[in-house]
Amino acid sequence: MSAILSALREAIEQEIPVVQATLVQGEPLGAKMLVYEDGRTVGSLGDPDLDAQVIRDAQDVLPRGEATTRSYTRASGETVDVYLESFLPPRRLIVVGAVHIAIPLVAMAKELGYYTIVIDAREFFATRERFPHADELIVAWPDEALQKLPLGPQTDIVILSHDEKFEDPALAVALRSRAGYIGAVGSRKTSEARKERLRRAGFTDDELARIHGPIGLDIGAKTPAEIAISILAEIIAVRSGRDPRAQGLQPAKATA
Repeated sequence: MSAILSALREAIEQEIPVVQATLVQGEPLGAKMLVYEDGRTVGSLGDPDLDAQVIRDAQDVLPRGEATTRSYTRASGETVDVYLESFLPPRRLIVVGAVHIAIPLVAMAKELGYYTIVIDAREFFATRERFPHADELIVAWPDEALQKLPLGPQTDIVILSHDEKFEDPALAVALRSRAGYIGAVGSRKTSEARKERLRRAGFTDDELARIHGPIGLDIGAKTPAEIAISILAEIIAVRSGRDPRAQGLQPAKATA
């Protein structure tokens, strides 16, 4: 048991997503197992077949941060119940491009509980004076900075750079990651040109479909604050399983 508690504590401290599975009906009652995103485990519920079933379900509930009790049937025919509890790291918003829109976007994201990171190669723009609410300011080429960050399902990436020499390499890193949301600023024409460049770089249409661009919902946003609201509204919708594109709703007409 101490090994389970130690591993869980380490996962929480290092912001590693993990599910704790506890046998709440059946024997050995109270047995625990930790399941990581990649299928690694610590501990056992006392039955290899049961462990395998629980691992599959744990990887299903983990991205949604669920806590649920599920029933399983052992090879012997006995039914047991297992409580699955997800431990997810804090939601993170990574903003590439320390532009005007990024300022209210970061401030509002903090109100939603996000850990916020702003990346820009231009030291003049990525300053604490402009971004007092940012948890981290990284002055570096965006793609290089992104490669050093964990980009899992709890991370949302917003590209606001307006410059293909910054955004294309950054999007290439984002598309190879497991980020939960990827959005990029620009008009429909700009978005299509961007996708064509990435297509030539070897990305498939299915991969490019992960990019939300034009970014944000079409709420008639004009000011930086309004555009920030439209972006966060789209992220919330996607995170809630209500991707506006899947429901036939229109993205923002342009935020360039």
